[in-house]
Amino acid sequence: MSSNPVQAAHYADRMQQIDAPVLLNHQMARDTFLIRLAAPEIAASVVPGQFVMARIAHLDDPLIGRALAVYNIGNDPLGNPATIDLVYIRKGKLTSSLSRAAIGSTVTIWGPLGNGFSSQTCQHLIMVAGGIGQTPFVLLAQEALGLRSFPGRPAGWADRVTLIYGARTAELLAGVADFQACGVDVRLCTDDGSRGSQMLAPELLAKMLRSEFAEAQSRSVVRVACCGPEIMMRRVAELCAQLAVRCEVSLETPMACGIGICFSCVAKVRQAGGQWDYKRTCVEGPVFSADKIDW
Repeated sequence: MSSNPVQAAHYADRMQQIDAPVLLNHQMARDTFLIRLAAPEIAASVVPGQFVMARIAHLDDPLIGRALAVYNIGNDPLGNPATIDLVYIRKGKLTSSLSRAAIGSTVTIWGPLGNGFSSQTCQHLIMVAGGIGQTPFVLLAQEALGLRSFPGRPAGWADRVTLIYGARTAELLAGVADFQACGVDVRLCTDDGSRGSQMLAPELLAKMLRSEFAEAQSRSVVRVACCGPEIMMRRVAELCAQLAVRCEVSLETPMACGIGICFSCVAKVRQAGGQWDYKRTCVEGPVFSADKIDW
């Protein structure tokens, strides 16, 4: 990243806006869909944790776009990045329209946007997801395990990767097989006990960390990355702070422009002197060190 704050590598002046053809659009779980777009310009430059803004091409209702994490990248026959997968929950006007997008139609996207997760070396990366929070983690797992490299970043920086993934019920769990195919140790938990452990994701994380440290592992070799509902991320951040475990969170703050103009997605972030300031999730985030967030 440049030391000049107006030329940061993740700022929107480096984005591209394209009308991307739809190659695939199918349901993964209850109310959860995956859409695949032909977008080589973005696929070649995205890093784990970044997102795009998306809206239906040529439609003005709704007018503003929706922020969606880049879930996965596909290659062309020559091995070059060519497609991006976006996972979304069908809920409002835009995502309902997106779920009806036909093969061959186009979706307007601009990105990649925001900053990504760090690529610091560790022995064990634990990713904690709740709700739709698993969406930024496939690429992060691929990089950590050396399955894919990204511009300007090392690959293969973790010995093992675990995903703790929580949802209200089993029908809402989406993409579990994608993580297992990467070699990720997937630990599931549901509120109703319909799949995995009947507990909350932070509780399962606490249990795993206690097991790690009981085996005399140093806290410095464990890293946590978290994305999901704010209350879950806050609990994970508090737990990691208590145990001196490095933790990053990807905030899911609603966005309007995605490029830092409208200031609708600000979060309270602690500064070096202890005071806090508002930071734009779309520009300075969405990934922050968990101990910097004023929850």
